[in-house]
Amino acid sequence: MARILTGAIPSPNIWNSPQIYEVENQAVDPDGAADAAMREIRPWDGANVLDIGCGTGFHLPVLAATAARVVGVEPHAGLASHAASRCASLPNVRVRTGTAQELPVPDSSVDVAVARWAYFFGPGCEPGLRELSRVMRRGGTAFVVDLDATRGAFGRWFRRSLPSYSPEGVEAFWSRQGWQRRELDLRMVFASRADLESVLRIEFTPEVAGAAVNETEGLEIAYPNILRWRHF
Repeated sequence: MARILTGAIPSPNIWNSPQIYEVENQAVDPDGAADAAMREIRPWDGANVLDIGCGTGFHLPVLAATAARVVGVEPHAGLASHAASRCASLPNVRVRTGTAQELPVPDSSVDVAVARWAYFFGPGCEPGLRELSRVMRRGGTAFVVDLDATRGAFGRWFRRSLPSYSPEGVEAFWSRQGWQRRELDLRMVFASRADLESVLRIEFTPEVAGAAVNETEGLEIAYPNILRWRHF
């Protein structure tokens, strides 16, 4: 069994089904809207970039294409090993096992930090925010990409699967922290119905996933997100 660092926030979708999550990564945002929105706010060309909760490293090669240096941090040792193998031929990428609360990078060393669907879900992530304040350089920018649970069928399925989640509480938290926000209208586009259905089944409870499969026609799902950011 792969080692998981103490303090890590569980990610049942990728931790339990990394191969299916890879299918999900390939389906999400074929238009590159999230990257374009971040680059509009703070490009990472020639920058030192930190990917927090990098998983199997799906996004690391894209970041590395123009960044000076990229560090991926992942608390699940098995996923981190996969990410390191994926980026073995990229000399400007390093993958470290670590948590958002104890990032294995020096003080004031990061120009751009990105966390996609990892750790920063609102109340409770204060230790990770303190770590961001430690590692970010003056003039740097941190980004958080997360699901918008207030919009669309995907948000409704999410709320049904996790009724304890409070979108209002999350919004109030980020507002108090002084982060900015922008809605992202992303989409998932799959190669087959089997792929689409397998992803829905790792994202939601069995009952909700079954309903989502029945509601969804074709190979595309609207995936409303929120981009949050703070300049340091």
